[in-house]
Amino acid sequence: MREVKVAKSAGFCFGVKRAVEMVYSEAAKGKKVYTLGPIIHNEQVVNDLEKKGVNVINSVNDIKDGENITVIIRSHGISEDIYNQLKAKKVNIVDATCPFVAKIHRIVQEKYKEGNQIVIIGNENHPEVEGINGWCENNAYIIESTSEAEKLSLDYEKKVCIVAQTTFNYKKFKDIVDILAKKSYDINVMNTICNATEERQTEAGTIAEQSDAMLVIGGKHSSNTQKLYEICKSKCSDTYFIQTLDDLDLKKLQSFRSVGITAGASTPNNIIKEVQTYVRNEQ
Repeated sequence: MREVKVAKSAGFCFGVKRAVEMVYSEAAKGKKVYTLGPIIHNEQVVNDLEKKGVNVINSVNDIKDGENITVIIRSHGISEDIYNQLKAKKVNIVDATCPFVAKIHRIVQEKYKEGNQIVIIGNENHPEVEGINGWCENNAYIIESTSEAEKLSLDYEKKVCIVAQTTFNYKKFKDIVDILAKKSYDINVMNTICNATEERQTEAGTIAEQSDAMLVIGGKHSSNTQKLYEICKSKCSDTYFIQTLDDLDLKKLQSFRSVGITAGASTPNNIIKEVQTYVRNEQ
């Protein structure tokens, strides 16, 4: 039997667990329920919710005026404009925005009103970042690499408020902030990376260093899982990204005596357990 080590921090984070529980709770009430975008980046969870009558809509325009429905805002959050559009539809709104993301919305809104230039360190196409940008009239500077930080040119007359996508790589965040700090702007750095993200990334890297092979489980569209994969791959060349057990090619693992496992914040515990059991018992 091979040695299998599973990260303690693997799986649902606080914000995702809270959001998923809120959706299941609403589904049990027997009312028409929609989520604005997939509640989390995990196909298995979204499919299970669909079986319980929860459907995904991708735009407020998909809602008919006066419809007697519940619309759930996902953990990634939405922009101020979309929130106001939702309110205008007079539907029952259930806000499952992660509290850590909602805190960034408040920071960005407040600092922007004070005249600060807003810099978001993150992926501009990620729904969380799109939502954050929407609380400063979509006027934020969004960067995710040191090369973009080098090229960034801001107004020296105005203060700069820097925030981060909650699931951003902490080391990359520090490197980018160091570059911006050297430019002598009047900066206020708010490290808004979630503590759970930092812990998960650190633990994943440690396990990857100690293992012959590493499995990273998560949705293919999950940003935080992709970052975990990058971290693990840099520490362990035999790192594999899978969504479920079906994606696992056991032949690749046959020669390894120790296998590490971690999982993104949107990965249900049953999928992690299934992979762990199979990897431990199969030779």
